Amino acid sequence: FCPGCRALQPPAPRPDLFRLMDCDRSFRVDAQRLQRRFRSLQRAVHPDRFGQRPLKEQYYSEQHSSLINKAYQTLLNPLSRGLYLLELNGVEPAQETDSDADSAFLMEIMEINEKLAEPKNDDSLEEIETLIKVKQEELTKEVTAAFERDDLQEAKKLLAKMKYFANLEDKLKKKKIPS
Repeated sequence: FCPGCRALQPPAPRPDLFRLMDCDRSFRVDAQRLQRRFRSLQRAVHPDRFGQRPLKEQYYSEQHSSLINKAYQTLLNPLSRGLYLLELNGVEPAQETDSDADSAFLMEIMEINEKLAEPKNDDSLEEIETLIKVKQEELTKEVTAAFERDDLQEAKKLLAKMKYFANLEDKLKKKKIPS
């Protein structure tokens, strides 16, 4: 907002999402504090509050609202938060073609994929869901430790593994949807 006339201003071209959400630039994020900040910002700039304002401010309001949603989703999710931290540190995320992943890990992913390809069985789906959750929690702890040691290359490798489990989670969700 303009300090003089209180008119809403356009968002910065490449804002720091951590600063926007009033968080430390760290892999560890206080989810409740993040949510409170999200709600507070949305209350201030939500397009519904700008219906009677000039068109330019209505447009800025939509931009801010969208940016705040993006920042919240990015920082709330461990995978996207980690990838964003890598980006801020100038580290390219691992590509699917990077063959850093060890063969035991890739075999594990392949086995889970095969189980997901089998005919729908609720017990087996629950087992896979539990396995994915446990693996994601383990990886999140390892990524946290890597970022705290400032070992960005290790964080990059672990985030690539997290990406595999996020893909498995998506496949699982699709499989659970009744057809």
